[in-house]
Amino acid sequence: RMKLNLTKVVNGCRLGKIQNVGKTGDHIIDIPGCLLYTKTGSAPHLTHQTLHNIHGIPAMAQLTLSSLAEHHEVLAEYKKGVGNFIGMPESLLYCSLQDPVSPCPAGYVTNKVLQKSIIIGVIEGGDVMEERLRSARETAKRPVGGFLLDGFYGNPATLETRLHLLSSVTAELPEDKPRLICGVSRPDEVLECIERGVDLFESFFPYLVTERGCALAFSFDYQPNPEKTLLQQNGTQEEIKSVDQIEKIKTTDCNQEMTSFEINLKEKRYQEDFNPLVKGCSCYSCKNHTRAYIHHLLVTNELLAGVLLMMHNFEHYFGFFQSIREALKSDRLAQLKELIRRQAC
Repeated sequence: RMKLNLTKVVNGCRLGKIQNVGKTGDHIIDIPGCLLYTKTGSAPHLTHQTLHNIHGIPAMAQLTLSSLAEHHEVLAEYKKGVGNFIGMPESLLYCSLQDPVSPCPAGYVTNKVLQKSIIIGVIEGGDVMEERLRSARETAKRPVGGFLLDGFYGNPATLETRLHLLSSVTAELPEDKPRLICGVSRPDEVLECIERGVDLFESFFPYLVTERGCALAFSFDYQPNPEKTLLQQNGTQEEIKSVDQIEKIKTTDCNQEMTSFEINLKEKRYQEDFNPLVKGCSCYSCKNHTRAYIHHLLVTNELLAGVLLMMHNFEHYFGFFQSIREALKSDRLAQLKELIRRQAC
């Protein structure tokens, strides 16, 4: 049976492992951590072979109920299970109610494919404290394997209210079961949620960044001199964007707001930039290709651009979570949070 072992709790931040996971019970998930974002079991832009060139891949992959519903008849005829169908027979699979990138159509219900799965209890209630607490208390009474904190994403202006609600909800939940939050994936918001007792996150943020033609380039190396570290990570002072610069690049081709955690490889200034996406990064893309080459792939609409960006963005993001766990072990989460705060806009 799935079991959460906490090794350390610091100011609400939980460090530990989820053990006895999967059919054979031999999988382990480190927390704080994230899921592998997929489209029906396939990481966007990547083949299974390409995916395994990425370091730090999460143990659990995320599917959506809507995608399973679309393939219900095929899965029923196939009869070998979802894992075999998508080519991931040994992987841990988490089925969410909706794709965090796009809303899920209403009307889908649990089918036979999911009958043997561990059920995660969903905490609802909107922005009403009383309803949130009632949902948390009642769900905690049920025989669920963990808790999904839903509806805590939205307008940044309401962030403080949402975080207050989150703190109140997690205080009502048992300590020995994992908490997953949906719709939260930005590095700065991830850290805020970890401080309020959240264990697992989705990893759709690297996908959104890739779709914008951008590369994650934020620093998570929490050294005594964070400004110096940031300069080393991104190469030059030019990469540290001011608030004014961020405002100028908010509108992009995919109608998503670009963040200060990424660089836009479509910009002309990268046409003759022969540096890797991020100096010191050990991902396949940074070791083998330059910003100028990926800029060329983007402006010529080559599919390889999405592959190389996705490989880098996933590895960079998974490395961020590794850094969070290391910071918790060494009691330096405050330094990491300050470094991320300096880069957030």
